[in-house]
Amino acid sequence: MPSVQERALRHVLSFPHGNVSYWEYPAETGPGAATLLMVHGFRGDHHGLELLAAALPDFRVLVPDLPGFGESAPFARGRHDVDGYVRFLQDFAAAAGLGPQTLLLGHSFGSIIAARLLAATPEAFRALVLVNPISEPALRGSRAAASRLAEAYYVLAAKLPARAGLWLLRHPLIVRAMSGMMAKTRDPGLRRFIHDQHYRYFSAFANREVVLEAFQASISDDVGQVASRLGMPVLLIAGVKDDLGSVASQRRMAAMIPQARLEFIEDVGHLIHYEAPAAAALLVAGFAAALAGEPGA
Repeated sequence: MPSVQERALRHVLSFPHGNVSYWEYPAETGPGAATLLMVHGFRGDHHGLELLAAALPDFRVLVPDLPGFGESAPFARGRHDVDGYVRFLQDFAAAAGLGPQTLLLGHSFGSIIAARLLAATPEAFRALVLVNPISEPALRGSRAAASRLAEAYYVLAAKLPARAGLWLLRHPLIVRAMSGMMAKTRDPGLRRFIHDQHYRYFSAFANREVVLEAFQASISDDVGQVASRLGMPVLLIAGVKDDLGSVASQRRMAAMIPQARLEFIEDVGHLIHYEAPAAAALLVAGFAAALAGEPGA
């Protein structure tokens, strides 16, 4: 049986700002399968969601590289902020011919973008899945100091001469430190895989300005700001050890969403898509089956 990478189909769409690449993972069940659009997180690209796509063989999965990351061109005008990415996601869905029965999934920073889009246009998608959703403000509370320190790092990288700034952003030791802080698994093989993924793809960005703008957007917003406006069915999948969204904050946010279903995965942090893709996929599949009214869902 071919691997998910071998089954993936790369497509390119042209937008006013430039080309956008996205990957389609066809359903093994053939035509008629439910379609799931996935949105990756900060400094990621489609590679980070491949394991989750592989664990959902009954779905047609589409994953674009957000503008400025991976193989997609940055915006020619305007900031790489939440509003910019929401507009892009709307345009992408229209260009890809995604109808209102499509499910939308966002991971991490992608959860903010996806939630903002559906808060503004609830009829655009059938339902929403948020994996490791950003459930609390990064600039208030216990995370504020770390967030400001990280912002200073990205500001410095943007202000330095180009070669020095890129060296700072892409330095293997810094990338490894970031990866090490997020990984919670004790499996040495899985930890090596996660570190290798971050080494390969965490620095696939167009320029330093894109990274700074996207990071500032990621710490200036959270799903909780629009939670009460999410009137469609919403599945929240959170890691018990997630440093970017505590169990308490996830529960508070879920209580604000009229049709929320909150599920926790034990012994996992912010990297559910790497550390527990099969468990997350099982929850997504059950959620979709319930939406379709399938027996036993």
